[in-house]
Amino acid sequence: MSNFGRAAFDRRSFLRYSMMAGGAAGTLGLTGALAACSSGSSDSGGGASSTNPKVQLSWQKNIEFAGEYWALEKGYYEQAGVGTPELLTGGGAGTGVETGLTSNKVWIGMTAPQLTAPVILQGAKLMTVAATFQKNPFCIVSSAQRPITTPQEMKGKKIGVQASNENVFKALLTANNMSESDVQKITVQYDPTPLTTGDVDGWVSYVTNEPITLAAGGFPNTNFLFADFNLPLVAETLVVRQETIDNERDKVKAFLKADIQGWYDAVADPAGSARLAVTKYGKDLGLEEGEQTKEAIAQNGLVVSADTQANGLLTMTEALIDENIVALEKAGYSLKPEQIFDMSLITEVYAENPGLKR
Repeated sequence: MSNFGRAAFDRRSFLRYSMMAGGAAGTLGLTGALAACSSGSSDSGGGASSTNPKVQLSWQKNIEFAGEYWALEKGYYEQAGVGTPELLTGGGAGTGVETGLTSNKVWIGMTAPQLTAPVILQGAKLMTVAATFQKNPFCIVSSAQRPITTPQEMKGKKIGVQASNENVFKALLTANNMSESDVQKITVQYDPTPLTTGDVDGWVSYVTNEPITLAAGGFPNTNFLFADFNLPLVAETLVVRQETIDNERDKVKAFLKADIQGWYDAVADPAGSARLAVTKYGKDLGLEEGEQTKEAIAQNGLVVSADTQANGLLTMTEALIDENIVALEKAGYSLKPEQIFDMSLITEVYAENPGLKR
């Protein structure tokens, strides 16, 4: 495997946010999960009786969860009265957030609307209460010498698309009035070497990963975000069961307060965040501190926006919620905002803690 592709291949991060077709529910084994989830039965590891709530991460313990690391390090969760949350590594078989929630094995999870939506449509009572990433990290990366800066510039070009990302790529095309016949879609794996050799012109990527590893390997590149071209889905959303909101509203708010504090620390100190990921929380992953620092800086561009500067981190405006509903519709999921988003809790958190926003 090339040096370019090693980090991306090992990470396999695309799998989390790319299940935008009916396959999501099937992969989750939703029927069994829903059957196991009965109202009020919250004693299965992650429920109301848990002193230290179980938090299902969307992936391995790398830089992406820096806010949670800081909240643990500084005791924000304990100060808020929610104990010491247990961060559960995600990304492997059977560790999907929606599965953990519907089977009542975790108390809260970090996921994305296009993964939560199909589960809700099949009957799960789940609710998104915050959004860490105001923009989804999906992008098209290309050579700086042959840049592709808009979806329209992909026309006639060879675009490397991983099998797990075909649906999100198709959604990008649909959102920009294009079809698959407009591009030469090449099925690829996770190592972006074909981009460096010129076998493809563009590559489905994460803005926080491949552009950084490619540049570090001596391949100047450019990219554009899906979110900037009519597919403004948020990511790293915090999702809970509706019954958790109904029965433990104050506890959810307390968790959100601590998480917000942690994310303000993470944004302020990318190098410190990387150090926590490399030396403590993800110490067994073989992470590289310099790369994780660069990813933290890039990640800040997804966490911080004009809206969060005005309203606070992890919030979603009504306009952004509406944009996500439209984007989900383009991906084949028709929901009303109140079926999947509830920002009332985080709104109350900021109202009750006027010094929280920095």
